[in-house]
Amino acid sequence: MCRSFGRSGWSAWRPTAGVSARDSCHYCTFAHPPRRGEAAYLTPEEVLGIARAGAAAGCQEALFTLGDKPELRYRAAREELDRLGHATTLDYLFAMADLVRRETGLLPHLNAGVMTANDVARLRAASVSQGLMLETVSDRLMQRGSAHFGSPDKQPEVRLATIAAAGEASVPFTSGILVGIGETREERIDSLLALRALHEQHGHLQEIIVQNFRAKPGTRMADHPEPDAAEHLWSVAVARLIMPTDVTIQAPPNLGSGYLKSLIAAGIDDWGGVSPVTPDHVNPEKPWPHLEALARDTAAAGKVLVARLAVHRRYIADRTRWIDKGLHTAVLRASDSEGFARVETWTPGACAALPAMPAIGPRPGSLSPVLARATRGEELTEAEIVALFAARGEAFDEVCRTADALRRDVNGDTVSYVVTRNVNYTNICSYRCSFCAFSKGKTTEHLRGKPYELTIPDVVARCREAWERGAVEVCLQGGIHPDYTGDFYVALCRAIKAELPDLHIHAFSPLETFQGAKTLGLTPAEFLPRLRDAGLGTLPGTAAEVLDPEVRAIICPDKVTVAQWLEVVEAAHRSGLRTTATIMFGHVDTPLHWARHLLHLRRLQSRTGGITEFVPLPFVAMEAPINLRGQSRLGPTFRESVLMHAVGRLVLHGLVENIQTSWVKMGAEGAQVCLNAGANDVGGTLMNESITRAAGASHGQEMTPAALEALIRGTDRTPRQRTTLYGTPSPERIATSHAAAALPPLDAAEAAAR
Repeated sequence: MCRSFGRSGWSAWRPTAGVSARDSCHYCTFAHPPRRGEAAYLTPEEVLGIARAGAAAGCQEALFTLGDKPELRYRAAREELDRLGHATTLDYLFAMADLVRRETGLLPHLNAGVMTANDVARLRAASVSQGLMLETVSDRLMQRGSAHFGSPDKQPEVRLATIAAAGEASVPFTSGILVGIGETREERIDSLLALRALHEQHGHLQEIIVQNFRAKPGTRMADHPEPDAAEHLWSVAVARLIMPTDVTIQAPPNLGSGYLKSLIAAGIDDWGGVSPVTPDHVNPEKPWPHLEALARDTAAAGKVLVARLAVHRRYIADRTRWIDKGLHTAVLRASDSEGFARVETWTPGACAALPAMPAIGPRPGSLSPVLARATRGEELTEAEIVALFAARGEAFDEVCRTADALRRDVNGDTVSYVVTRNVNYTNICSYRCSFCAFSKGKTTEHLRGKPYELTIPDVVARCREAWERGAVEVCLQGGIHPDYTGDFYVALCRAIKAELPDLHIHAFSPLETFQGAKTLGLTPAEFLPRLRDAGLGTLPGTAAEVLDPEVRAIICPDKVTVAQWLEVVEAAHRSGLRTTATIMFGHVDTPLHWARHLLHLRRLQSRTGGITEFVPLPFVAMEAPINLRGQSRLGPTFRESVLMHAVGRLVLHGLVENIQTSWVKMGAEGAQVCLNAGANDVGGTLMNESITRAAGASHGQEMTPAALEALIRGTDRTPRQRTTLYGTPSPERIATSHAAAALPPLDAAEAAAR
């Protein structure tokens, strides 16, 4: 499975700060005494220069590698620290890590040597993770003539105390063993058992490095024999067997050249930091492999290479415990939905070039049983759906191809769209959904535009204008105005139908319907026939966001519950009103939540058959309050957005015929990609789109029929204008829509004035 190697990736740039140390390891060329004319510490400007180069090259992590407390041994180090304005190396380190994060967005990982509990806790505020190699628990190696003689900070109990302190401070931590410096196999096992005991106590070890010793000229151990590949592989396998499964096993790829596939087979699931900017300062004679070459080697072993962050996924998921609150925003914005690194700059709603989808990965086939079950129309499990969302590389292509083949079987090569006008009749809302940049309080003017409300005659005038431009549908949605009752919604439908009896009214989300019924003392099942009899034709299945209580408790705690949303939609279907079904995803949710949402829709549809189409709505983050507060991701990645269309097609196959892609959220080119990944509909012309624009989207308020048809033909498919219920409009409606002049943009202030 591709997922089994999901934690592997590249992550580091490596500024060398304070390389001199008080220890005298006999195999190390990294630490050395101060040299005349050579600074012991990088200046802030030098640190930022390296960091900015790393950020420009696509790095996610700033790995600070230092010697142990050089100021305790060298006067030159103390004097240079004083010139830099710092009392200790750790003071300097805190300042540099904080500077890099603020200026570049790279997430600091600190290898600062032996520290006290206070040191570890203090540096937690400047780093998302820390590390210290245990190397070995063998006291023998402290004796004269051995590898650690003359290195007080290599005392096993001292290093174990630092690792324990990290656990007590809830710091995600990296440690490991060094293979081949004179220890025995039994001592390696003892070292791993000591690390396991600390992890079982604190749960903080995110990765264990099994690093093979490399002899270096100019050191006392230059002639010491290096462990061969078999010895290294044995140590990796033993580490994997000893350490719990939630701890990754890492081996540096530059030190295992020639047997990378065997390392994977032995149990590693992480390559550690691989930098395109700086060398491996500890082993500078061993250059990093090129990422593309590493991806190919990884794929040859049946795994897929994925970039991760300095802090591993499970700690991000439980960040309140494991990550300093001041770093939460940086971590969220650097993450994708699985907790891996967000490696693309594309965000929903932005006018940005589409990212390339990495094509290197294991051969397709691992998902074949799941895809076969979906193709047969069987209900998938949560775990199977999550596995589809995890598809990367060639597996991503396989999922999209399968979804597209189902689309072709169900819908042929025709892509439909509807000529419609969105009328958002008020942005005043008594709810405070944290993802919504559209709604305003009655007198609040924060975010975009002023509070407004349209009168019923205003709405009817907009509908008349839409009809004159060839529309067959009007979509009505608004905020939950504290003064509106269910009678307002009924009166609005009646007024439109009295003026325009042939215009289809697609209106009122399950939230509006639920609230309208409540104001009249009715159940949704009692209220919906009133709306139907007043002229309501269908309901938009919005306000679903993500149908999972965990997510709703964060983004819309006072909104309809999962059960209430399903109740309204099922009642609509029972009363003869069909609905769409949406998901608004990519904020604080995960693929597990998406799987639960899709299964809710599938089971509802199996009961009622009333869903006309599934509409993925990628979260547009720019102006969303939850993003402005730094409490969400930046929306789904492009890969995740495309997969939502493909996986939606697969999960709902046999029950929901139509998958719609939103050109407002995805952009024209993004929508075209989705049309080749299971989607068969591009939604509507919209005429005036307000909600997504308020959130910061830049793709425009209207897409004319000519533009939509050009978009569709760009995928070698045939456009078809449709009605709300997927019928065919009259020739007169189609001709009128193509002849309509462009509609001037309309913002909220204009809406209030008109």
